[in-house]
Amino acid sequence: MTATSGPSGGRSGPSAGGRHLLRQPHALASLRERLRDTFWFAPAAGLVAAFALWWGLAELDTSIVTHLKDEQAYDEIGDLLTFAVDARTIVTTVSAAMMTFIGVVFSISLVAVQMASGQLTPRVVRIFVRSRISKLTLTVFLATFAFSLLVLTSYEGGPDPDPRRVTSVPLLQSLLTLGLVGLSLLLFVAYVSSMLRLMRVGPVLDHIARESLRALASHSGGPVETLPLGPATARLVHREAAGVLREVGVARLVRAAGRHGTVLRLLPRTGDFVVPGTPVLTVHGGTAPSARSLRRTLSVGVERTLYQDPAFGLRQLSDIALRALSPSVHDPTTAVQCLDRIVQFLSMAVHLPLGALHHRDRRGDVRLVQEVPGWTDLVDLAFEEIRWSAAGSPQVTRRLLAALDDLLLLAGEERREPLRRHRALLVEAVERTVPEAADRAFALRPDRQGIG
Repeated sequence: MTATSGPSGGRSGPSAGGRHLLRQPHALASLRERLRDTFWFAPAAGLVAAFALWWGLAELDTSIVTHLKDEQAYDEIGDLLTFAVDARTIVTTVSAAMMTFIGVVFSISLVAVQMASGQLTPRVVRIFVRSRISKLTLTVFLATFAFSLLVLTSYEGGPDPDPRRVTSVPLLQSLLTLGLVGLSLLLFVAYVSSMLRLMRVGPVLDHIARESLRALASHSGGPVETLPLGPATARLVHREAAGVLREVGVARLVRAAGRHGTVLRLLPRTGDFVVPGTPVLTVHGGTAPSARSLRRTLSVGVERTLYQDPAFGLRQLSDIALRALSPSVHDPTTAVQCLDRIVQFLSMAVHLPLGALHHRDRRGDVRLVQEVPGWTDLVDLAFEEIRWSAAGSPQVTRRLLAALDDLLLLAGEERREPLRRHRALLVEAVERTVPEAADRAFALRPDRQGIG
């Protein structure tokens, strides 16, 4: 970032809907989210763990044989060798077949993901990437393959080794290989079940809704307040690669502002696309923090995430509903299911103070003001595009009217205006689109199930 003196091109003070954030993200939350968005970390860690387990068990197996030799227990060593020879056949089969099994399983999975993204929205691919069962399954499969290859190196002699001459019998290694094979089979069943759920609309919408509600809950905070910031003394511009603003390092920005006795105001919202030269922060009072102190406080990427962007959940639900209402798909029942989850989200947001987040330091002084979508923004995002496409589908118009009526009952008077506006616009659209009075009356009858 680069500091520029003079008036800011952004807003100079918070809206009346401002509030302060009582809870800041955990220090490891950012790292955890970054790792969840990657598909390589868990398998790589699994391979390292497989090597470490093999090395440790190989040492234990050697210690067992050494102890039995010290006790002159050659008959017991012979029994261990008999078991190891029998297990060697299984280990060899596992090592030869596991990689082929991995390729077949995940080829089928990619087809399932492609079908889900085509039927719903391409953004469901992130559900597969972030899925714990997908990563765990691939991790265990690869670990089993690598471990079985390592175990094969521990076998000594031919098919009938001499108990007096062997130095190690891969007993524990073979047992663990068999255990990994059993675990792989169980995970395969769970993984197939997970992939089948991904191909169904209901579980996908439920997953999006749960993640969105968690993100929305993290934005809940204190009372609504107005905080005059005074004129902007400098602004900081984005100098890194272009991309979507995915994450804001709140704690680092608050500390930097506290050291310089200033208040920072974040201009773009999480989810906005920023390019080099875009103003991202305005400085109010004090001195502008150096660009070095603000490095990596704003993270950009190629796509939005739900971590600090609860509106992205509404965006996904709206996208799925719009695709369902398109002439090529024409699936109003899926659109109704999306509206169910949209109402679930808005029914939680309707009670939350929305507007600007006021992040404070340990002394209680405001150091960072961050804009988040207000109530009207969320309502428009949820209903505007769906309303445009729903006029010709009575199932969707009836569900949409029921959704707006339910939210009107939950909302306070100060938040009812956008709901009333969307209801009136929907009625006008249906009256323009549907020529018959009886059909209009049917389409404008609120129904939580659409048409039963």
